[in-house]
Amino acid sequence: MLRSLSIRDIVLIEALDLDLRPGLNVLTGETGAGKSILLDALGLALGARGRAEMLRPGAEAGSVTAAFEIAPGHPARAILADAGIGAGIAAGDDLILRRVLTGDGRARGFVNDQRASAETLRALGAALVEVHGQHDDRGLLNPAGHRALLDAFAGAEAERAAVRAAWGAWRAAQADLAEAERQAAEAARDEDFLRHAVAELEAFDPQPGEDAALDVARRRMQAASRIGEEVARAAQEIGPQGAEGAIATAARRLDRAAAQAEGALDEALAALERAMTELGEAQAGVERALEALDADPAALERAEERLFALRALARKHQVAPDDLAGLAGDLAARLAAIDGGAARLGGLSRAVDAARAAYDEAAAALSAKRADAARRLDRAVTAELAPLKMERAAFHTQVAPDAPGPDGADRVAFTVATNPGAPPGPIDRIASGGELSRFLLALKVCLSARAEGLTLVFDEIDRGVGGATADAVGRRLARLARGAQVLVVTHSPQVAARGAWHWRIEKVAERGLARTRVVALAPEARTEEIARMLAGETVTPGARLAAAALLGG
Repeated sequence: MLRSLSIRDIVLIEALDLDLRPGLNVLTGETGAGKSILLDALGLALGARGRAEMLRPGAEAGSVTAAFEIAPGHPARAILADAGIGAGIAAGDDLILRRVLTGDGRARGFVNDQRASAETLRALGAALVEVHGQHDDRGLLNPAGHRALLDAFAGAEAERAAVRAAWGAWRAAQADLAEAERQAAEAARDEDFLRHAVAELEAFDPQPGEDAALDVARRRMQAASRIGEEVARAAQEIGPQGAEGAIATAARRLDRAAAQAEGALDEALAALERAMTELGEAQAGVERALEALDADPAALERAEERLFALRALARKHQVAPDDLAGLAGDLAARLAAIDGGAARLGGLSRAVDAARAAYDEAAAALSAKRADAARRLDRAVTAELAPLKMERAAFHTQVAPDAPGPDGADRVAFTVATNPGAPPGPIDRIASGGELSRFLLALKVCLSARAEGLTLVFDEIDRGVGGATADAVGRRLARLARGAQVLVVTHSPQVAARGAWHWRIEKVAERGLARTRVVALAPEARTEEIARMLAGETVTPGARLAAAALLGG
């Protein structure tokens, strides 16, 4: 719901704050008083293109602020989330759209004081406000939206969801088949290379990490050939012919002398015993090293040949040595795609056919629901036309086959015939101005379920009608306002009398300059305004009585 509209320095409006209410809000006033300024200003806040001439003469900048009350699940919240500006608008907070227009015609947009693009404001505007009038070009007169309107009337949300899911599955199956066909064609071109490469890689059998392991083994064997001689000589010097023998001889000599030394050699003998133990451990370690360093020239040669062949194979295929194993698997898979390609393609083709059949079934169910809803909508709109003095007119919802898509395989268009026997055609091309207004109103009343969460604006939709027809228009607007906020700009006293709230738009002269202002009308002032609409410039007692009767009816 539009809670308030604040305008500063736009055309003839210097400062205006308008607080709006739920239900039917009527705006009346003399021609030229500035009713269109209000709608243009609202459009500016909702992302319409700004123009420098919209500024009030002498003003450097102007602004329009529209505050909306939105429910937690309102579609506008999804738009805010997509734009990345919805986090700060909690449940219960107003959604405030503001547009600032400068003298060069540039306009800056804000949503709750966060910068927002005109595109975002337009998307929010489409979710918040729906404008209907004789020049409606994005609402009921736009054929691009007729299918969605019919689906909403039909309550076809489940069928639409099923069609979208089936469409996605069908497209995915087509994509899988196309990719498989591309891979098969590519593989077929490289078949000879693939067979040779797969055989070569399978014969070589490269392993992940093999390059590093071979390099370590090669360097160890190369080192063994260089240090083996030194280690062997050290082993001799440690052994019985070297240090071990010398220490053993010294220990025997000291042992013989110890009997007469009265304990003086005990510590020395113990130290030599420990030395012999440590020397034995050193000798064992050297022997183990000699065994490890026992380089086999043939093993070194084999390791070098394998390492060099591995690296050459990697260079040939332009991959790292550790990636050869993965490459072998990839090439084998491509070769398998050739050998088993026909069976795989056949399976994918059958999957496409099954997905298409599922889509056709879902689309047919949606088409059937649309056809039934079209008949019900035609009857409902026809019933609304008779009280609007258009009983000879016919409304027809055309549901025709269309190219398959995510929303089904139907094209929907609302058409009318204003005279019996005349062929139906688009509403805006067949109906005259007054007829068009009444067609739009009748259609909107029948589609009122879509009005939930919307502010509906009717711009002189009662033009060209009067008397009982105007009264019927007013009654239908009032009925529509039971479930939605409705704003109607009207010259009809019958329509104005149906409003729950009434504002008069008037042009006044202040300091030699024209100004537009809006006045909320109390009950007595409202009677006077409707009497003026009935009588013209001079309001008579009879006009006041008639106005009171209209308000009382």
